[in-house]
Amino acid sequence: MFLHGYLSSKESFYPQISYFSRHFRVTAFDFPGFGRSDPLPAAWSVGDYADWLQSFLRGQAIFRPLVIAHSFGGRVALKCLARGMFAGAVLTGCAGVVKRRTLCYRLKVGSYRLVKKVFPRFAELKFGSKEYRSLSPLMRESYKKIVNEDLRAEARLIQSPVLYLVGERDKETPLSVAKALHACTAGSRLAVFKGCGHFAHLEKPLLFNLTAEEFFDDTGNDIVHFCGFGGGRPSL
Repeated sequence: MFLHGYLSSKESFYPQISYFSRHFRVTAFDFPGFGRSDPLPAAWSVGDYADWLQSFLRGQAIFRPLVIAHSFGGRVALKCLARGMFAGAVLTGCAGVVKRRTLCYRLKVGSYRLVKKVFPRFAELKFGSKEYRSLSPLMRESYKKIVNEDLRAEARLIQSPVLYLVGERDKETPLSVAKALHACTAGSRLAVFKGCGHFAHLEKPLLFNLTAEEFFDDTGNDIVHFCGFGGGRPSL
């Protein structure tokens, strides 16, 4: 089963779906609020997405699947893994660690709140990430819930095999995030793809597919560096 990233869709896993569908029953969908799925009914948190996924799996008669998740999908996967829902997972570019708030960050937030009181439209246009500014008001509330939840406590509860895979040039979820989650997850592996950014599964799809396939057959606790080749009603 594939869990896509934020503002993405199931199509982002096209090379993996094509590869794994030769030997596995593959399930890929759009999370509610993304792709061709229905809009969110409320400002969902990561836990709400995990609840939805748990219900979805029951409805599809899927029990403890193997999972490949990217970025935001990794957040949802961490919640589900902590509940014992998955037999194993490859989490690439996995998010879920909230950075310590620096003085610069606090000043920026304070400036935003001040400007928003006087010039709300200007504040919405100039502050925040490009990703955040592209969202509807409801999705912005959901986004804030999602990015402000640290999931290391969930990672400590995981008992299934997990491979954290990260591109060495990933600026969205850098190696430090993968290392932090790896340190919290007993028996997990950490793999670093050289020359890759946040989308290692698309930048080096063959290497990614082979690595994931091998991991699902062989668990361990090590770090490997590779330099290689080359949701409402879900939309299924």
